[in-house]
Amino acid sequence: MRVLSNLLSEIERMPTRSWRGEIRSATGMTLEVEGLRRVLAVGDKCWAETARGQRLLCETIGFRQGRTLLMAFDNLDGVAEGCAAVTDDTAFTLRPGPGWLGRVVNALGEPIDGRGPLRNGHHARPLRAAPPPAYARRRVGAKMDTGVRAIDVFTPICRGQRMGVFAGSGVGKSTLLSMVARHAGADAIVIGLVGERGREVQEFIQDDLGADGLARSVVVVATSDEPPLMRRQAAYLCLTVAEELRDRGLHVLCLIDSVTRFAMAQREIGLAAGEPPTAKSYPPSVFAELPKLMERAGPGREGQGDITGIFTVLVDGDDHDEPIADAVRGILDGHIVLDRRIAEQGRYPAVNVLRSVSRLLPGCHTAEQNALLRRARSLAATYDNMRELVRIGAYKQGTDAEVDGAVALNPALEEFLRQGKDDATPSPDSFRVLDRILAVPAGATP
Repeated sequence: MRVLSNLLSEIERMPTRSWRGEIRSATGMTLEVEGLRRVLAVGDKCWAETARGQRLLCETIGFRQGRTLLMAFDNLDGVAEGCAAVTDDTAFTLRPGPGWLGRVVNALGEPIDGRGPLRNGHHARPLRAAPPPAYARRRVGAKMDTGVRAIDVFTPICRGQRMGVFAGSGVGKSTLLSMVARHAGADAIVIGLVGERGREVQEFIQDDLGADGLARSVVVVATSDEPPLMRRQAAYLCLTVAEELRDRGLHVLCLIDSVTRFAMAQREIGLAAGEPPTAKSYPPSVFAELPKLMERAGPGREGQGDITGIFTVLVDGDDHDEPIADAVRGILDGHIVLDRRIAEQGRYPAVNVLRSVSRLLPGCHTAEQNALLRRARSLAATYDNMRELVRIGAYKQGTDAEVDGAVALNPALEEFLRQGKDDATPSPDSFRVLDRILAVPAGATP
């Protein structure tokens, strides 16, 4: 049976038709091709031949004056006017499966970890699938333990929820994701490093994720120097792999760092196709693609698993109201804000618990846990309002009992939120520690 199955897979890979067009111009990474009208649709893949006899994988991004617009997945060195553009049914296929776990691949699903070929699944999957229909999906499940105290207590994540992590550069997004990946209660993890710095990939995999984390993960990498199609497709591939594992009944944690770089890649593609720029030069297709990408995460149908999604947003200039951050915040089920001021004070993860929200609260906590959470947030807000007066000595102790309690407990709360990347705390233990902190009377030492 296995021989027959392999034979059927090879038959599926055989091309059933082939068409040839002629490259007439090249601008940037965009090719204009004649002779492929009514053959290629937007999103279809084909090959561009070079004058040196090589072939480059391309994708159709639009049409202009009777010509087909292609964008390459690599640089256009060697492409000359008059070279052929060839299409066939096997230009690009994806067959992800459990054999991908523990591997590192590029945006084309090719292994880049030097460990040999992938063990592919038997069936091809579309790169840009539609999410399950809203009426067919199950509801969001129980709380997922991440091991990160600031998340499990203040912004809990439930099975099938979609959460955003909003931060500027260098504030600790990747480290927070690695903490969640190492300790989260999920069956499998799919990690997308979209537009990541090349030197940080190995650091993330070896130091942050570690051997145990990698063993149950698929890591998809598209570095910042790669063409925009590769950076955009890396995000699509993450959801495709996650959907395959979800359909096998697994609870999948999908982490994409970052959605902003996905949007930037789509901006380059959209502008090259002739779209008009809108806010901060982002064309309309960016704001159309964001929900299509993130809606693929979430609860599955009955009998399937779930995809819990965590998407990072690189806020431009620490402006949390810039267009991409604003659009993503409206799509997701909550947001975790990393604050540069907190990071500069040396407290990591630099989660600003007052600005972070989980839309699954209060339903995912017990009544006792919600009471602790409300008390802790109230104390944190009181201290934040009086911070400057306390710092310059303008507040006199004894003026307000609530402020006195907030000032007294602030060091203990800050220590509670401080956590090393190798330090995992189960959610019940986090609430027990917080209960002990809040039980200290005003004026006493926690």
